Amino acid sequence: MIPSLALRLFCIGAAWSLTAGAAETHPTPEAKLAALGLALPSVPPVIANYVPAVRSGNLVFLAGQIARGADGKFLAGKVGRDFTEAQGADAARTCALQLIAALKAEVGDLAKVKRIVKLTGFVNCIDDFTAQPKVINGASDLLVAVFGEKGRHARAAVGVNALPAGAPVEIELIAEIATP
Repeated sequence: MIPSLALRLFCIGAAWSLTAGAAETHPTPEAKLAALGLALPSVPPVIANYVPAVRSGNLVFLAGQIARGADGKFLAGKVGRDFTEAQGADAARTCALQLIAALKAEVGDLAKVKRIVKLTGFVNCIDDFTAQPKVINGASDLLVAVFGEKGRHARAAVGVNALPAGAPVEIELIAEIATP
């Protein structure tokens, strides 16, 4: 876990513990994002022939997201050469934030999320890089911070030779939503 994120998560958890008797005992995912100092970005436009999200029953399948920098441009490079493991984890966290934005755009209210079911992370890395799970933890840690136990998920973390736009990380997600 990224040290600054770990500290923020600890402080947020402590603050929630102190207010356990208050009326708001279960902060919404949006409140947790705000407590982390995060705002959802606009949903990036698709770059090929696909849609950002597809619903099938109570499942929402989110298309893979590649991280964009503060300037809106795609991050590009290989983890282990152009990005450190920690920088790769930051890119994965950005992908997760973009996925949360796409999920909210699809379902309207993040409180409808019953569970994050599965996350698949692809890491564009050099041949001998083997810390793909640590890179993808950047996304997993954010999902747990935002959704609590509902954010714990099955996962794959795969090393690949290349990704669209030269991205260091791409992540896709499946979420279960509550029935209306």
